[in-house]
Amino acid sequence: MSLSMSGKPRGLVLYICFAACCAAIPLVLVSSPAYALSEIKREELPAPVTPPVDDDMSPPGSTVPMPDPVGPLPPTGQPAAPKEAEPDSPADGGVTRPRVDPETPVPEVVYDLGKLPEPVRRMHDLIVEACKGGDIEKLRPLIGTGDNTTQLSLTDIDGDAIAFLKGLSGDPEGQEILAILEEVLNAGYVHLDAGTPEELYVWPYFFALPLDKLDAKQRVELFKIVTAGDFDDMKQFGAYIFYRVGITPTGQWTFFVAGD
Repeated sequence: MSLSMSGKPRGLVLYICFAACCAAIPLVLVSSPAYALSEIKREELPAPVTPPVDDDMSPPGSTVPMPDPVGPLPPTGQPAAPKEAEPDSPADGGVTRPRVDPETPVPEVVYDLGKLPEPVRRMHDLIVEACKGGDIEKLRPLIGTGDNTTQLSLTDIDGDAIAFLKGLSGDPEGQEILAILEEVLNAGYVHLDAGTPEELYVWPYFFALPLDKLDAKQRVELFKIVTAGDFDDMKQFGAYIFYRVGITPTGQWTFFVAGD
């Protein structure tokens, strides 16, 4: 056996070193427990967050808030208040309806055209002059246009006003309707609603008188316009419903209509 320079066998030294290394390995393994790779990563991940239970799965902030209702809501179980009835207007025939009210005094019947305001008297005379001339076209400028057009029917009319009047007449030229219009304006008149926006001068005066209160003279005047059969029919109705004419204090020819 050969010896080292220190006098100790070389192989023994190597053996001792090897044995020491082998003994140290178990110590290292015992001091640090081993983990699988999956276990290490699982510990490094943060704990999962459990979302709150909610039926709405929309992401936060994605819900659009509904606007508040416009105006106050009516109380539950209470119907909405009905609208107040609006007064009749010339467009729906209100002023053209017979003004017979048994609770009010009978208006004065006037024959004197000199008591009319000048604009009313002038319009009256222009209409009568056109009727006497026999040419229904002469009424066209008096009827007017637009908002000031004379009401010729209780319902809306289509087409030309003069053509409509000819259609009411028994003859193609409209002369029968001219005769009726003239006769109406030759009768007495009544002054209604004085001092109000509805103020009117209306021909014939039967428009505002109860038919059962007409005297003998007044019935003769009525029969110049209608027949005895018409008179009986109107008594059953309770008012005069044949042709009548209304003119405002400013001279506007408001209506020439029949019926109710």
